Amino acid sequence: MTYEFKLPDIGEGVVEGEVVRWLVKEGDSLREDQPMVEIMTDKATVEIPAPRAGRVAKRMYAEGQLCPVGKVLITIELDGAPATATAEAHASAPVTATVHASAPVTATVHAPAMNDAHTSAKPNGTKTVNVLATPATRKLARDIGVDIREVAGTGPAGRITSDDVREHHTGAGAGDATSPAVSGARPAVVALHAPARETADVRVPFRGVRKKIAENLVRSKHTAAHYTYVEEVDCTDLVTLRRRANERLGERGVKLSFLPFVIKATVAALQKFPQLNATLDEAAGEIVQRRSYHIGLATATEAGLIVPVVRDADRRSLVDLAHEIDRLAEATRTGRATREELVGSTFTITSPGALGGVLATPIINFPEVAILGVHKIAKRPAVSPSGTEVVIRDLMNLSISVDHRVVDGLDAARFVAEIKAALETPGLMFLESV
Repeated sequence: MTYEFKLPDIGEGVVEGEVVRWLVKEGDSLREDQPMVEIMTDKATVEIPAPRAGRVAKRMYAEGQLCPVGKVLITIELDGAPATATAEAHASAPVTATVHASAPVTATVHAPAMNDAHTSAKPNGTKTVNVLATPATRKLARDIGVDIREVAGTGPAGRITSDDVREHHTGAGAGDATSPAVSGARPAVVALHAPARETADVRVPFRGVRKKIAENLVRSKHTAAHYTYVEEVDCTDLVTLRRRANERLGERGVKLSFLPFVIKATVAALQKFPQLNATLDEAAGEIVQRRSYHIGLATATEAGLIVPVVRDADRRSLVDLAHEIDRLAEATRTGRATREELVGSTFTITSPGALGGVLATPIINFPEVAILGVHKIAKRPAVSPSGTEVVIRDLMNLSISVDHRVVDGLDAARFVAEIKAALETPGLMFLESV
């Protein structure tokens, strides 16, 4: 009997998944619950086990292709059953999945339900092409005689919109003063040309986590009106306080980095400037100010940049923050972070760690409206508080990228000034939270 396994619903709002890696080949024997395939959604990467024992009959989607929820992902010849019968797995059937760190949830894409997400192979052997478009857009393309496979999508995650189809039909609106591409209402479609091939080139597949990172970052840059503000912070007193705190906490096996202090100062500033702990609901025409403080921490992994989330950071002590940061970093780097640990941040902090750097212009973690870049603390010459001499101090730069649609420049400057004041005069604010 042939068992058709359909891609199950593996997360709220997920309508499709990318086949990252097949763990079995056609013809392989399967044990029940044997790891079968890795599927990546915009939430996380999950490892789906075999639902039945048998033999792999056919893998319906190749690595790098998108499989819609409810579509047949793989067919399995069940052991000891006639090959003529067919059984179907329901798309809603539960599936046990091991969750791996995926693309930073810098842009959680809630795409509209898509029908027929892949074009069918033509009788003449035309290669199947991934097309992301709504049924209405597909109908429009058919009605006006446009091959939707040839249309460049400018919507979220490369989705083809009705405007894309119309512009393709009219030659991107050439000569039409009302065309959105001419009026500036939306970016014009640009033809992409493959780079020339050189013998010594090494070509790495652009898919999986790396592709999702690219989609998320492009979406953020094309959506938010980015600008960056930079401030210098004198961390001399903070360096001394941290050293004393670690001496005090050494017997408890706790060692504080500077990040818990930065998170504490940031949360206090967010409470005073709620417009930076927000998101823009364009459909409703509302700015949504969050009253929860879930801090995303951009973390480098072998797969790429991942953003685990410290939940309810406002309720945690410095020691609790240190433990949670270490736990999340380890889970993320080893691929054991759960989906819940990778989504839902309200504000993100990114730091290059030991590399530090002088400053950067980080890209906002969509749909948030700001991201804070924390750079290395280094001894540099500075004018003394009295203004009479040059002394060596422990200085650090903070850079914040903000969505100008929601946050004005002055508010961003005041927000960073609040963090600067807390870090430069740490005192009781931090000692009481150890």
